[in-house]
Amino acid sequence: MTQQELNSKKIFEEAREAVLRQHTRRHFLKESAMGLGALALGSILGSCGRGSAKQVSTILYDPANPLAPRPPMFPGKAKSVIYLHMAGAPSQLELFDYKPELAKLDGQECPPSLMEGKKFAFIRGKASLLAPQAKFAQHGQSGLWISNYLPHFSTIADEVAIIKSMTTDQFNHAPAQLFMHTGSPRLGRPAIGAWVTYGLGTENQNLPGYVVLTSGGNDPDAGKSAWGSGFLPSVYQGVQCRSEGDPVLFINDPHGMDRDLRRASIDAINKINQHQHEEYKDPETLSRISQYEMAYKMQIAAPQVMNINDEPQYIHDMYGTKPGEVSFANNVLLARRLVEKGVRFVQLFDWGWDSHGTDPQTALDIGMINKCRKVDKAMTALILDLKQRGMLDETLVIWGGEFGRTPMQENRELVTAPFKGRDHHTDAFCIWMAGGGIRGGSTYGETDEIGYNVISGRTEPFDIQATILNQLGFDHEKFTYEFQGRPFRLTDVKGRVIEEILA
Repeated sequence: MTQQELNSKKIFEEAREAVLRQHTRRHFLKESAMGLGALALGSILGSCGRGSAKQVSTILYDPANPLAPRPPMFPGKAKSVIYLHMAGAPSQLELFDYKPELAKLDGQECPPSLMEGKKFAFIRGKASLLAPQAKFAQHGQSGLWISNYLPHFSTIADEVAIIKSMTTDQFNHAPAQLFMHTGSPRLGRPAIGAWVTYGLGTENQNLPGYVVLTSGGNDPDAGKSAWGSGFLPSVYQGVQCRSEGDPVLFINDPHGMDRDLRRASIDAINKINQHQHEEYKDPETLSRISQYEMAYKMQIAAPQVMNINDEPQYIHDMYGTKPGEVSFANNVLLARRLVEKGVRFVQLFDWGWDSHGTDPQTALDIGMINKCRKVDKAMTALILDLKQRGMLDETLVIWGGEFGRTPMQENRELVTAPFKGRDHHTDAFCIWMAGGGIRGGSTYGETDEIGYNVISGRTEPFDIQATILNQLGFDHEKFTYEFQGRPFRLTDVKGRVIEEILA
């Protein structure tokens, strides 16, 4: 075969491959619409007469403007959410779940009945009970029990509802964090913030609807999947911002590019994307167009809203903020600024709450006290600041970790931890909620006398998710998204609204 024939064959093969690449699954479905339509019609007709499933609702949104504000299913109490997640799981026995009986049993061997058949991350064999390391007192007119680890927070006891009966079925950090935030311990499901922005859009078209801020030196163990969009359009994923330097990497134009040139380049890119959408009808192409437009708008809006330097000094004193630092306090103040500007869902992750007692940083009486000092003032200021601005009633605030801690002192391979620490515990932990129609000064659920098992008001992550959606105006059983041939929902097939903590 001559070189010319070889070249011709190569050109032919490249052209053939290009044609084959055009025949995607989408083209197959389009070109065989009659056959598939007949199958679908038969399926629909075949289902007539049978009991129909619970009615579901699909959100009607404009793919060309996916973040446009939309009304909820029914009037909700809250318009926005600030979720403060303490990655690593703070010990409920040192914060909110007062157990004087556990103090009396300090050092005694844990009954075998509490150990048999249980899965722990590290505890093996026998373990000794460990007294609470904090001192507790009742606070506010409600008389909520709060420890001396949170002196500032104790002053707002009448503003919060503490759920003492949380449970989970995941005892490792990453799956448990995914479960709390996506409704599944496995990868691939949308985070609750993505669901919320899918359902409601956002009130500020110059900022993302879902913003993520991290502190503590690391991202959560679940990584960016904890704020991903899963099978929802990617425009609904959380946008991670920074409290130091540029709020978003590469938000500034490179040297030699001005605003007009940036606008022209985005117009050119989006024109190509629009042509691609007209040919393939892929909704992700529209999401890509929206994201380019959002990036352009954020260049002006984000630096302004993320700059806390213009806050008055009394606000910095109130939160304990220091401009220019990466800190939980700075992130909390940013969260208030973001919801004030119309952002729908702000997620904060603060890493470093894993209190195993293997070193001073993870000791309940050293490291945990230091972590509490870093969050106590700021999270208290958030509630007070939202209230003084008239925003607390329509802003739902959630605080908690991914599971609890054991009433036993941790041991690893029968060797007791050198410092006072507790292992992961799935059968009991606490979270608190405030604002957004939550009844302040209330508690829900109860654990046994040593804080090992829930004895009333058992609550799962699905229930928290259902309650959050309810306060925003959504029936969690009807709020769905079609994927892989069936309607998916955040709460899967479980969950109930915790009516007992609602105002």
